[in-house]
Amino acid sequence: MKLSILACAAAISLSPVVTVRAAIDPPCDAYPTAKQARCVVIWKELNKEDGAAISQFGLDQLKRREEGKINAQQHLSENMAFIKQSTEKRLARLKERMAKE
Repeated sequence: MKLSILACAAAISLSPVVTVRAAIDPPCDAYPTAKQARCVVIWKELNKEDGAAISQFGLDQLKRREEGKINAQQHLSENMAFIKQSTEKRLARLKERMAKE
């Protein structure tokens, strides 16, 4: 199990900085200064809302990897695809919520 956790950590460290940055930092600098604080609050709410699903995906991936159902390359590829898709969905929801403000 220790090897799998290390493999996950290595996979995360190899991921493109832009993708990880988009998942962590609120993309609020595209909004006027007066709306940026509200954007940050909404972005944090969206991350909390999706936290359980993201965690579950990670646990499912780890289990599949430990069971030998996927290899390291598949694990990394699927993680990157999930991160991209998840971030894109949150960005779309952010845009919708900011449009209502």
